[in-house]
Amino acid sequence: MKKQFMTPLIVFGLLVALLVVGLIKAKYVRDVPSPLIGKPTPVFNLPIVEDLQKNFNSEELKGQVSLVNIWASWCVSCRAEHQVLNYAAQKKGLKIYGINYKDDLADARQWLASRGNPYVKSAFDKEGLLGIDWGVYGVPETFIIDQQGHIRYKHTGPVSAGDLENIIIPCVESLKAGKEVHCEKP
Repeated sequence: MKKQFMTPLIVFGLLVALLVVGLIKAKYVRDVPSPLIGKPTPVFNLPIVEDLQKNFNSEELKGQVSLVNIWASWCVSCRAEHQVLNYAAQKKGLKIYGINYKDDLADARQWLASRGNPYVKSAFDKEGLLGIDWGVYGVPETFIIDQQGHIRYKHTGPVSAGDLENIIIPCVESLKAGKEVHCEKP
């Protein structure tokens, strides 16, 4: 081959290699641990999606093991996990609280009415400021909170049935039993 054709071909090959390496590393970005693990939940007091005259605050997370799920009606991945969350609340008895992130109130209410509402309460975080305090960089994200109101686990991305059975339920059960656990993906 002529030299004039080799240079662009080599550059193209290097770009493809960089792209592949970047995609492989991006797969593990969701596994970055949260700096909030072991720390108290951020303090908040926001109106709830279902009734803006009522509030949900961080103190309500104390005294029980619960999940906090960050969600939005515009989130495609949230659709994938919503059925799993409904199952977790109805069949497994998990206490799930929501934080509706940067959403339209009417859309959020319609979402819950049409898809089911797994949440004990869901805070309405219109501007996304609470999401910043929780370290959210994309929805959905789910946190496990212990009896003292401390964050014990962060799950980035949609919760699958396998995640529920293999990570979340064992972690919740261990925390309910009073065990000091470090919940993590197997």
